[in-house]
Amino acid sequence: MRDLKYLSYFEDLLQEANNELIAKAKGEGKICAAFLCENIPEPLLNLGNAFGVRLFAPNTGSMDIATYYMTSFLCETSRALLERAIEGGYNFADCLITPDGCTMMNRCGENMELLRTMDGGDSRFFYENMEIPLKADENGVNLLVLQCKNHILTPLEKNYGIDVSDSSIRKAVKEHNEICELIQSIGELRKEEKPRITAYEFQVLTLATYVAPKYLLKDKLKETLEEIKTREPENKPYRARIALVGSEIDDVGVIKLIEECGAYVCVDRFCFGSFPGRVPIVLNDEEDALTQVCRHYVYMGQCPRTMNMEKVYGRKAYVNDLAREYKADGIVYQQVKFCDPWAYERLVGSTMLHDDYGFPVLSVDRPYNISASIGQMRTRIQAFVESIEIKRLQGGAK
Repeated sequence: MRDLKYLSYFEDLLQEANNELIAKAKGEGKICAAFLCENIPEPLLNLGNAFGVRLFAPNTGSMDIATYYMTSFLCETSRALLERAIEGGYNFADCLITPDGCTMMNRCGENMELLRTMDGGDSRFFYENMEIPLKADENGVNLLVLQCKNHILTPLEKNYGIDVSDSSIRKAVKEHNEICELIQSIGELRKEEKPRITAYEFQVLTLATYVAPKYLLKDKLKETLEEIKTREPENKPYRARIALVGSEIDDVGVIKLIEECGAYVCVDRFCFGSFPGRVPIVLNDEEDALTQVCRHYVYMGQCPRTMNMEKVYGRKAYVNDLAREYKADGIVYQQVKFCDPWAYERLVGSTMLHDDYGFPVLSVDRPYNISASIGQMRTRIQAFVESIEIKRLQGGAK
């Protein structure tokens, strides 16, 4: 297929945390609200003159300094983020909002604050730590509403004069949904037998919507969608269609590696992917917008932190539904090394999706930067793809 017009542009945005669109928005006088976890309601960071950016650490190398502060037993994502913060890579941020979605990310945010890695002496800068519900129910919704008021809305209004009214939240949700709908429309094309977009390209576009100001991406995303609709697909079929599930994937090289092994990631269900992170938020006029946004995140969220049994079983059913809708031949359950919540979820999820739902499943852990063990991962992906092909030849069930 011919290259997408703006693919290099989107790829460049993923080369460093302080990308050119963040610099442009800051140059316009906007406030950058940085966050660390998918449990943070994104639209609340895009109110008024603020824009939300999810921190990541592209091209991570040594994590020795962060390991000194956090030990080698904490997940590589948290250590990579702290390392980058200590290096001064996030000095563009005007605040940092961290949840206690997991102990690792909590400690990452705490160390950023204790080491004063980001505030640059600005008295308006604030660090906030949010409590995240353990259950997806109305009590959880009420808790998240309170946390968002105390740790997002109040400090944004007090420190930077951001409009946090109901109308402002509704406007932010509308703009958020525009981006979600574009990503979902592009993602729908992955259902085709001969897709007009590669999984690598899709992940580049999706990740860019988390790490750059959304309002500066919208026009190019619209143009890209129209371009893809008229694109001629490759005539060569993929060896297998894969659903990719688990913890965050900041290194798009993971997707490229899978495609190089002849497989196609036809659907994703990982942190900061398109499901559920780019599912539009539906609002009504009967209830305040803040409560509705929080309800969406509590019930739609697929984080293993939520432990009521409806969510424990529901997360596997959600993956099954996506895998069947997008015609996946198998499922890759992955996690970043030492990520405890996803380690437990991966064990239960990979077993249930194989035994109860009948899918071939590959269960792996991986480094934050895939280049650290690319050979091992390639071997495992290749073997998994071959096993799917063999079952297909033998007429075996999925």
